[in-house]
Parts: sequence; C-alpha cells; structure tokens
Amino acid sequence: MFSARLLPWFDLHERPLAWREPGTSAWGILLSEVMSQQTPVARVEPVWREWMERWPDPASFAQASPADVLRAWGKLGYPRRALRLLECAQQIVSLHDARVPDDVDTLLELPGIGDYTARAVACFAYGRNVPVVDTNVRRVWRRAVEGRFLAGTASKAELAAVAELLPDDGRGPRFSAALMELGALVCTATSPECGACPLRTECAWVAAGSPPPSAEELAKKRVQKFTGTDRQVRGLIMDVLRGSEAAVPQSAIDVVWPDAAQRSRALFSLLEDGLAEQDAQGLFHLPR
Repeated sequence: MFSARLLPWFDLHERPLAWREPGTSAWGILLSEVMSQQTPVARVEPVWREWMERWPDPASFAQASPADVLRAWGKLGYPRRALRLLECAQQIVSLHDARVPDDVDTLLELPGIGDYTARAVACFAYGRNVPVVDTNVRRVWRRAVEGRFLAGTASKAELAAVAELLPDDGRGPRFSAALMELGALVCTATSPECGACPLRTECAWVAAGSPPPSAEELAKKRVQKFTGTDRQVRGLIMDVLRGSEAAVPQSAIDVVWPDAAQRSRALFSLLEDGLAEQDAQGLFHLPR
C-alpha cells in the first residue's frame, strides 16, 4: 500500500552507495551486507572498495590468511565477522563452485549468514521478492503500520508482516531498498523528519499524534555504552596485534588499558574467539 508513494521518493533520494553501482556482483552485495551490520555505511564504503579490489570474488578471498583478513577489516568492529566471512567464502568455493547461492535457504547454510543477510543477498543480488528486515525497516513498519516505537528484538512475525507490504509487480526488491533508505534518512530513531516523509499521510504513528515511547519501550531501546567496556579493550588489543607483523610480548598489550583484570579478560576472550593466538614463547599474534 506504500509503494506508490515510497518508490518515487526513493528515485529522488537514493544514496549513491558503492555496492549499488551497476554490475556489482552477488559477492559484492554479500560483503557489503556483512560489513554494514551495526556499522555506519560511511565507514564501510572505503573498506568495501579496498576489499573488492583486493578480493573481487569468493575464490580469491578464500585464499587469504586470517591475519590478512583481520588487518584489512581494520576498525569496522566485531572482527569475528571477518573470520566468519572467510569461512563463508571457503564454503562457497568448495560447495557452490565459487558462486554465491541465490536462494534464502541455501544462503542460510553458509557460516555467518543469518536471516537478514540471506534475504538481503537473495533480494538485492538476484531480485528475489523476499522481505529484507533490518532495524531501519522494522522502525518504519512499526511506526507506519502499528503506530508505535520500535522495541524488542526482531521476530519471524515481522518478516511475514513486511512481506505483505511488498509489491508483486517486479518492484519488490527496489521497494525493500526504499524502506531501508527511509528508515536510515527520514524515519530515524531519535529525530524522525515526518514533514519530509512520503508516508506521512498514511502513517499510523503520525495519525496517533506521534506519541512518545512508553517507559517499557524506552527500557527495551537502551543500548549498552561502548566506553569502558570489554569490547573497547578487545579493540585496543586488536589494534596492537594488527599493527605488528611480528608477535608481540605481554608488555605491549599491558600498556593499552590500566585495569589488569579487565585487560586479561579481554585478551582471553580474543584467544577463545580465535582472533588472537599465543606462541610457545608466550608472544601474541593474529591467527595464521
């Protein structure tokens, strides 16, 4: 019911993202989707271009070493995604003749590929008319259809609800991209620009007077801080390991954070996750 208003808006406001360029491969789409999880596209785009130049297909990437992959990943965050992506490429090569699968069920069998990414690749790379539901789409749907703030975690019911919005005239994939764009640019989490929204005359939240979130919804929306967390310390240790071609001593890691207990906990978690290794001399390095 929204496509008549949303698609013309998207024609005017679509961002020229690198992976939207004509001729982008399914591998390029998959890579962009994995990189963009919980990471702003402005940070992703230059890294994505470097990766596509260095590893333009699953076959070339599958030959990379874990250390090279983690160094190339840089500060995108959640570096385990990078190693899972390497496993994914290796499986694409070994099981699918180096071709990214085109259906959701097969994509879901790949390492590190979840509901959202599988549908995004099937939709944007191969034109499958399947619901692609990220946080932006959930927010638009929640406000426009239910008249409420986004709260809680994603559910299968939301996939079915968003699927009902998709036009069946061949424009479903573009409509899915438009929903995501609207959530990213206009129907934002904290300062929605309702006056600029093409759906404002049909939006249930606007019709209800744009009510603020309830106390319960606010509680569900709270996001963990980053500063001072183990995740920050892990990132600082990874900076040390990425910045050195040789293995580093414990002393090189000790200087990155004053709290010895937290530093030790973060380092152990990196070893446990396979993001760092310790050799027989007690030195630390990226996995090889």
